[in-house]
Amino acid sequence: MFQTGVKTVTAVLLFALTQSVLAEKPKVPEYIEGTTRVSAEEVIELVETRPDLVIIDARKVSDHEKGFIEGSINLPDTETTPESLATHVSGKDTPVLFYCNGVRCGRSVKSAEMALSWGYSSVHWFRGGWEEWTEKGYPVSH
Repeated sequence: MFQTGVKTVTAVLLFALTQSVLAEKPKVPEYIEGTTRVSAEEVIELVETRPDLVIIDARKVSDHEKGFIEGSINLPDTETTPESLATHVSGKDTPVLFYCNGVRCGRSVKSAEMALSWGYSSVHWFRGGWEEWTEKGYPVSH
């Protein structure tokens, strides 16, 4: 009986540990080669100095509906194609900035890498994304 109890406890602990590890998302890379990584303050500077800047919110529609950086366009990474990106970004040299939920979200990584592979040359990446933006109290739209 004791042996069966130990096996059960071991199985439960192993299951809990596995679920914990699977639930953790890996951190996104520090940098994406070919992009300019920017902070929240640098996003504001880009908006002020580059009126042609296109800000792409690569998050899911449900996340975007909860709030977004003013002026951003919701184009989830899963819906990003050469055609969909070209609909919003007028030229391959037009500055475009990608963001998602933050340092544990890989959606903006995927979108920025796709843009680079399609020949976009002025790609900015806001690694801190929505999390950094809201933590700093910058304005949001709903």
